[in-house]
Amino acid sequence: MLPPLVTLARLAGACNAGGLSSKVAPSPAKKGPAVFFPQKPVKTAVTYRSREARAPRSRRGGVGARPKRGKTGVGGRWSASSGRGMGPGPQLAFLQYLLFRIAVVLFSTLPVQVAMRLGEAAALVVHVVDRRHRRVGLTNLRIAFPDRSLREHRRILRASWLNLGRMAAESCHLRKLNRENVSRWVTFENAEYWRQVVREHADCGAFVLTAHFGNWELFAYAHGLYGYPVHLVYRALRNPLIDEYVHRLRRSAGTVTLRKSAAGLSLVRSLRQGGIVVIPADQNSKRGMGVFVNLFGVPASTNSGLARLAMRTGFPVYPAFLVREGRSPRHRIVIGPPVPIARTADRVADVHENTQRFTRVLEDMITRYPDHWLWVHKRWKTRPPGAPRIY
Repeated sequence: MLPPLVTLARLAGACNAGGLSSKVAPSPAKKGPAVFFPQKPVKTAVTYRSREARAPRSRRGGVGARPKRGKTGVGGRWSASSGRGMGPGPQLAFLQYLLFRIAVVLFSTLPVQVAMRLGEAAALVVHVVDRRHRRVGLTNLRIAFPDRSLREHRRILRASWLNLGRMAAESCHLRKLNRENVSRWVTFENAEYWRQVVREHADCGAFVLTAHFGNWELFAYAHGLYGYPVHLVYRALRNPLIDEYVHRLRRSAGTVTLRKSAAGLSLVRSLRQGGIVVIPADQNSKRGMGVFVNLFGVPASTNSGLARLAMRTGFPVYPAFLVREGRSPRHRIVIGPPVPIARTADRVADVHENTQRFTRVLEDMITRYPDHWLWVHKRWKTRPPGAPRIY
């Protein structure tokens, strides 16, 4: 899950998802393992490789020896590698970080309402100039709501961009939140129901199904301040300086951040100790890593990890989302009843059926609050064999 300000910057042309897990604990100092998604191992260290570094390794140094990490030189590349290609060079990375920090300071010094209006204005500018993502968003909206007019599609897409702008502005104010004032921004729609869920699964754990919906960064941050610190497994940003800043921001609320290469079987141990694992399941999954289920009537490749884990462990899956109140900085956490899990003799069919059930929950929330979803993501990018490309 990328922070909103970085998400907005990437969509503007510099361009989630991993899972989240939270350990129910009164103190943010407690650590616990995290998320499960069947991913290939990824490199996570900040490294620099010059052209000479691509030569064969030499045991004694010399021409074939690789330079030490952190060195720079002509023609080199420097990044926090995340498995998605190389990042910017050190000079460009520092310039990006400098501009990023200036924007954060600017937004954080303004009253939150003023900052949100400024964020909306910036998002509208990006919406106008970023034709590529505008085309993706309108394509997605035609798939989801074919009975609605082009004017309505444009209205929803514009509202989705405004939501991103508000998220970016709010993210710059997150450090001002604490356990005493978090309720001014985020409340539970049914706080007693959530407390009951926590009590019932204090010893056996549970899953939470969510999405890149509303202010998803605040969703995790607020849980930590309420005494349920989130354990987040994430993909490193390409700029290591911004990545480290975001890492520190998340930790300030008690969130424990784990890179994907560090996550594994510890997830099951966390669940058995009463952990609550939060998994966003609304992003496109590469071929071989998901199953095709219908989203708005069109097959969408969806990660089946949550279904497999729920079937294997027997832990329940509760849907939960952060819903904004109008254009204000106030939000409420909406938690639904557990999703029924299919268990028959046909395990393959059960994985598909349960993934479909989770997707129906997401589809219902997106239909109710279409402006809350990230429409510029290529959700139907991976196609079934023989199916034509959508984007």
